[in-house]
Amino acid sequence: MGRSRRRHSQEFKLEAVKQVVEQGRSVSEVADALGVNRNMLTRWKAQFAPGGVLAGDQHGRSAEKDDEIRRLRRELDTAQQERDILKKALAYFAKNKN
Repeated sequence: MGRSRRRHSQEFKLEAVKQVVEQGRSVSEVADALGVNRNMLTRWKAQFAPGGVLAGDQHGRSAEKDDEIRRLRRELDTAQQERDILKKALAYFAKNKN
């Protein structure tokens, strides 16, 4: 039977690449120690390299996505405040109706 696919977090990948780049350990040494394929670690190294897919972004998010997340959080906060005001108004009018 084939082995099941494992998913590794961005933090795990980054730490593995740091061991190769910053500590000067070989790809084979780090891959064997972590139990990952050497080719996979080489791919991660390329992704985290300057100009790579994940370069400078440890969480895999771009600045545009971060801006969108901040905007959506502000909109959510506003909507929650409006909801709370409407709940209070409903309770007030329901109480005065009787």
